[in-house]
Amino acid sequence: MPTAQVIRRFRDLGMPLEELRVLVKAPDVQTRNAAIIAHLRRMEQQLASTQAAVASLRNLIESPPAPIAIEFRAVDAFNALVMREHIAADEVTPWCNTAFQKLRAALAATGASRAGVDAALFASELLENEYGEVVAFIPIEGSRPALKRVTHEVLPAAEYAIAVHYGSFDNADQTFAALGSFVAERAIGVDGPYRENYPIGPLDTPDETQHRTEICWPIFLTVPGEQP
Repeated sequence: MPTAQVIRRFRDLGMPLEELRVLVKAPDVQTRNAAIIAHLRRMEQQLASTQAAVASLRNLIESPPAPIAIEFRAVDAFNALVMREHIAADEVTPWCNTAFQKLRAALAATGASRAGVDAALFASELLENEYGEVVAFIPIEGSRPALKRVTHEVLPAAEYAIAVHYGSFDNADQTFAALGSFVAERAIGVDGPYRENYPIGPLDTPDETQHRTEICWPIFLTVPGEQP
């Protein structure tokens, strides 16, 4: 009966059966408590994500979206220190944080001169199928030898419609959607990876209200120096 009560309580808290098996068969109190604490931490993370999603949705419903400024920009081919990975959509943020730490370390180790802010390219498959390639990079002057897991590449030229997102990534989808609507109505969108530039990112300050992200939608420019 005590075991059944424990199973019912933790199933009510969403604990998977495999973890329940570990909990019930734990050889000592320390192992049992470690399993409980691990599950509580996951619940706290899920709660934080749910609260952020609720706040974003409430803001979307209660506050009509403000007009966003759109810039057109052509980017020439450039040298960069690069890391690539095929990952799932929910792995993007932690992978990028780690990748930029390694890229910044590589930048210092090679003595390269930075030629732009931290940035990343996201394959369209990542948005459509929630799995695809992410390319994190730092633009540099000239070329540098490759390091472990960090390569030197010349990334291709591209043309973009760009909107700046202010603050946390939790509601970046609103800026992305507004930019996508603009492109659909007033520009020629093309296939290609989406780009994000991070003038002020998590590695620069833990204060999310200070974060700035340029969201770049690939397009085909029709007028030199075109402005929205």
